[in-house]
Amino acid sequence: MLLAIDTSAGTSVAVVDRDAGVLSEVIETDTMRHAEVIGTLIDEALTVAGIELRALSGVVAGMGPGPFTGLRVGIAAAKAFAIGIGRPLVPVVSHDAVAYDRYAAGHTGPLLVVTDARRRERYWTAYSGAGDHGLPVRLDGPGLAKPDDLPHPGIERFDAEVVPAGRLGMLAELRYANGLPMDPDEALYLRSPDVTLSAGPKRVTA
Repeated sequence: MLLAIDTSAGTSVAVVDRDAGVLSEVIETDTMRHAEVIGTLIDEALTVAGIELRALSGVVAGMGPGPFTGLRVGIAAAKAFAIGIGRPLVPVVSHDAVAYDRYAAGHTGPLLVVTDARRRERYWTAYSGAGDHGLPVRLDGPGLAKPDDLPHPGIERFDAEVVPAGRLGMLAELRYANGLPMDPDEALYLRSPDVTLSAGPKRVTA
């Protein structure tokens, strides 16, 4: 049983079980309130699922791509929660959950998943289709581009406002059950943060 957290777009938290599926999922689509709502959503997801913390075997973190500030809120929360309950962190690329959701809903063939990167840019990942066990197969990306410069124009595109944490968690469950590797523990910001550290005090001249 896993707790799954994603803040790469909106904020989504879920509790999933390999056999029972998605036990709870709570979502906030506002992309400016990650830090404000993350604790409440985690508590709500656990309460709705009706489980004790010791029942969790790990914590899934959506690794992006996503804007720096929002994405790090979810990853930090997932890591802190995993440490707190003494369970492993399970990293999963966020766009994979969107693609998995679309294929589970009946989409077939190639798919381009797109999310808002702000600064008038878009994050994208291209998929060739659903492979073994229904898991999406990445064709290209994740990447970052201007809206008019998105690659693979011939592939059907899906713009996601939020990454479903339930699908994120089920991806992790399926990968583990079938001996497949998880993603690297590396946040996919794909560009520098909006705020950078100062190089030191500015020199003042008369």
